[in-house]
Amino acid sequence: MSLVAHPELTLQQPAYLVFSDVDETLITCKSMFDFLRFQLTRRFGAEGEARYRLIREQLRAQGEAGVPREEVNRAYYRLHAGEDAGELAALGEQWFAERSAEPDFFVPATLAALRRHRAAGAALVLVSGSFSPCLAPLARAVGAAYTLATEPLVERGRYTGEVVRPMIGAGKRAAVLDLLAFHPGVDPAQCFAFGDHISDLPMLECVGHPRVVGGDAQLLERLGRRAQPVPYGAAPDGTAPDGTGEGRPATATATDGAAGVAGVAAVANPGSGSRETVPGCAVACWSMGAGLAGAEACGHGCL
Repeated sequence: MSLVAHPELTLQQPAYLVFSDVDETLITCKSMFDFLRFQLTRRFGAEGEARYRLIREQLRAQGEAGVPREEVNRAYYRLHAGEDAGELAALGEQWFAERSAEPDFFVPATLAALRRHRAAGAALVLVSGSFSPCLAPLARAVGAAYTLATEPLVERGRYTGEVVRPMIGAGKRAAVLDLLAFHPGVDPAQCFAFGDHISDLPMLECVGHPRVVGGDAQLLERLGRRAQPVPYGAAPDGTAPDGTGEGRPATATATDGAAGVAGVAAVANPGSGSRETVPGCAVACWSMGAGLAGAEACGHGCL
């Protein structure tokens, strides 16, 4: 795992942290594959396109055969064994300059939400199984203070083909919790996270305000009512697609706050006077069960 701080964008005392997956959450493509295609076609022309399609299908077949995503991630980086790290970094800048100029590169709703959060004093954190040639220019563009990414090993300026640890699934959870621990003044219950795939669940469970980009039904079911779907399209007035104008979260009341980022929350069920246990919930949200409707009256996204 690689944690990269961007000093020019890092806030000494951020109001809260906002974590965002990258592929198909912040941008519409899968950055690693899109970059690989860019790399191979630049190098080999039409033959590069054929090579890319073959590699893509081989890696896709591994995933469909049940190979863990972490191992597919490792297989991707073995393709770069022997590559000059500096050359790939420069190629990544070229890739981003071209692709980001296209109107459909970013997911508009996510980009707009991240900009609002940063304006509200949050530190943005990109969390991805991708690597620095793709993520470094992207982090600068959105104003991310940190990137948590898969870190390929480099020896004598060249990639070895191996990685320290894939930033996938449980790896995301560990990295997010480490960064939260690095900011003891930040309440995880007041933090946000954006993801689109079930592999983002471990990260989304670490914060009080999970956002499911694209509205994946499995993620929404697992996260419960505190989750909020984020459609791909942006609202014409620039607010969040649900009309909330999402920004800095409300401050939690006195005794209700984080119940431990990896724990189970005891939740009040309004109107019943009883309390229920919500497995995997990162916060003690006193208003679970009141209905969703996209409001944030309690500061946790569940009305």
